[in-house]
Amino acid sequence: MELDDGQVADAAQVAPVWTVFGDLMAGLLGAFVLVLAGLAVVQADLATSLQAETAKRRIEEQRRMALEKALAVPLASGRVTVANGRIGISGSVLFAPGSDQLRPEGRQLLRSLVPPLGVYLGERGELLMVSGFTDDRPVQQGTKRYEDNLELSAQRALTVARALIDEGLPATQVFAAAFGAQQPVASNASESGRALNRRVEIAPVPRAPQAAPAGGDRP
Repeated sequence: MELDDGQVADAAQVAPVWTVFGDLMAGLLGAFVLVLAGLAVVQADLATSLQAETAKRRIEEQRRMALEKALAVPLASGRVTVANGRIGISGSVLFAPGSDQLRPEGRQLLRSLVPPLGVYLGERGELLMVSGFTDDRPVQQGTKRYEDNLELSAQRALTVARALIDEGLPATQVFAAAFGAQQPVASNASESGRALNRRVEIAPVPRAPQAAPAGGDRP
């Protein structure tokens, strides 16, 4: 059957419409595939991040439990605390007010910490950071011994670090840090809060990664 001229013209008009429709559907399908691919990538990234965070928390929990186990005897005495992997010692146990000289009972306490800390650090190849903190009250200016709270906290941290080394910890595993009145753990508005802020913290920390030798390994 032959088509007349009108039918041929109609067919010619319909063909481009279907072509455009097909191109549009192909474009939409491609966009849909790209969206699905993007969602898959995002989900994979989220899953990887979640796994990494879970592994990090598991490691931190294992470190905390190992530290508490190592320090079971000092912890049972109530003279030290462990929170977030940091060993806290009240400043009044270690020092007289405004002093960086260890009390006899303070040195005895530090001596009891050395054996378990030595084992803990040796098993993990970690370092020990000794940090000094004060309350927000200015140091007494009469003696002129310390410039400010930061200097007092530094001297106390150094005193504790040296005592730990004297009692047997390798000097290569211990370093000191000073924070002064920064990072309080309680309000300085009351004497009880200020007493909590006058403290020394001892925290095992991982060693920094060793830098690769310049130029790479030689044959």
